[in-house]
Formats: sequence, C-alpha cells, structure tokens
Amino acid sequence: MVLYGIEFVEFALIYAKWCLLILTIHPTPYLFKSVGGFHQQRLKKYFQKNSSIHAKTCCFVYNYATMSNILHVLNGDSTLHSFNQTGLDGDVMVWREVLSEGPLEENISAASFWNARSKWIGETFNEATDGYQHKVIDELGKLNGQYDEINLWFEFDLHCQVNLLGVMQMLNQQTNMSAPAVFLICPNEFPGVDDFRGMGQLNGDQLESLFDSRVQLSEWEFELAAQAWPLYVKGNAAELEQWINDNTFWGALYLLKPALLAHLKRLMINAAGLNHIEQKLLDIYNSGVSTKPEIYQAFWATEKIYGMGDSEIDTYLDRLVQKQLVNF
Repeated sequence: MVLYGIEFVEFALIYAKWCLLILTIHPTPYLFKSVGGFHQQRLKKYFQKNSSIHAKTCCFVYNYATMSNILHVLNGDSTLHSFNQTGLDGDVMVWREVLSEGPLEENISAASFWNARSKWIGETFNEATDGYQHKVIDELGKLNGQYDEINLWFEFDLHCQVNLLGVMQMLNQQTNMSAPAVFLICPNEFPGVDDFRGMGQLNGDQLESLFDSRVQLSEWEFELAAQAWPLYVKGNAAELEQWINDNTFWGALYLLKPALLAHLKRLMINAAGLNHIEQKLLDIYNSGVSTKPEIYQAFWATEKIYGMGDSEIDTYLDRLVQKQLVNF
C-alpha cells in the first residue's frame, strides 16, 4: 500500500523515528493526531505484528505518543460488540437510556430527572434500581472526565437522535473551560448493507471507516440541539412543527429533522384516540399478523425511523390491550 507517496512499511518506520526524535525534545501525547484514524490503526497494527527489535521500539514510541484522553460514547451494547473488534483507542461509555420514551424534564442534569427515569424504566421494563444505577448512572459519570476528544456514535432513528440530544445537552451544561473537541459518527446507511438499521450490523473494520469520516460538532450544532431539547420535552406538536419548518439548515445534525418529523406523528391523535404508532400496530394486527414476533418484523419493515426494540413496541401493544383492541 502506498501512503503519502511512499510504501506503507517505509512510512510507518519513518514516522516512528520522527516521533522518537520529537519526544526527546518535547514530550507530547498528540503527535499522531495529524494522521487519520484509519491510518493510525494501520500503523498500530503494523508495529504490533512486526517482531523486530526496531519495530518493537517503534511500537513503544507509538503507544506513548498516542496516549490521549479520548472518550467514545456508544449508542448501545449492540454497537459495543462491534466496537470491540476495532483497534480504536480511548475509553468507552455505553449510553443505555431510551429518552425517546417515558417522562422527561428540561434540566437533564437534575437529580429529579434521573430519579424519574429510573422509576419509569423499572416499572416499564422490570429493571431493578441497582441495575439502572450500574448500567446508566455509573456510565454517565464518564462524561465528567477530563477528555481532549469525545466521539458520539449514534444513528439516524428517533431513539438515537433523542439520546444524542440528551448527551449534547449534558455536555453543553458543563462548565469546564477547556472543552473537548466533540465529533459525531451518525450513519443512516452503509455501502453493501441492505436495509441498514444500525451500527450493530457492522464489523470492526466498517466502524473504523465510519470513524475516519467523522464530523466535528461546532457551537452552532450545540445551539441547535439546545433549542430542540426543550421543544421535544414539552411535547407541543404545533410549536415543534413551527420550529422544524423555520429551520432551513441543520449542519451535521441533518438527520435530526426526519426523526423529529416522525415524532410529530406520535404527537398527533386520530379520531380513534390513537397515535401513529398505535394505529400502525393495530393495522398490522388486524391484517392477520397476530403474534408479537411477527408484529415486530412487520413494524420494523416500514417504521425503522423510530429505532424501537421489541420491549418498546410492547409498551404500545400493552396500551392497545388495555383498550381491548388487540388480544395476545
């Protein structure tokens, strides 16, 4: 492979020698930041696989030079499984909340916010309080770490987009004067993957390619998210629709618009007293699809924009059961 006009092996050794020289003059953890993430991993893998003393020395220099405070915020355990197959450096935080459902309040940093979330999650999904503490609250503490770089791995659907708004809101409320650089990895498709639904479908190499094309979020995107969050929390369809229509540029958050438009459908109640998701599930049931696994598949086929798992769909089916519109 040719990289920057020279063979990759030659480039790797020259680059490591250069790092060693610089480190003797001015030790710094940021030497490799000018090299794209994908090529960083190729360098690392080459140094680790080559057994020569020279390469081992280079590997030591590489590991020292690339020690930087990086945090990857993943959108769930499915992505974590694939992420563990990558060679990407940094700490990992798994976001396991589902802010697209259940009670919310505008101040996401308030204790009352997370107490209400814990209570609702426990009652809705039979999650023990200590389980929520471990899976959600303890993970959130990583956002308060002293990181130079934070990478947000979220997807196109409403589930992920609302969670993304929540993360950005938390980061926006931090008072750390040396704010980290925040990058977004947010695919809505992937070459060669039919019916793309999420990063859990991808392998490590594919995630690395997404990382290499990440986008840095600016103050503008954070301001847009800060406007969207209270509107989403308030749940006023007319106000949200007006705000969506007034915005003509979405920047790196361009996938937020279709997700919020899908949310608007949930806020609208039809003559039968059902919202879009409830009506869709009822239509599927009335078409002769009567088992839950079959209903899930039929719903996902046309409504993947909501990013709902089977447990979330069950909450809507339970409402239909309570209204005696379906029976399982």
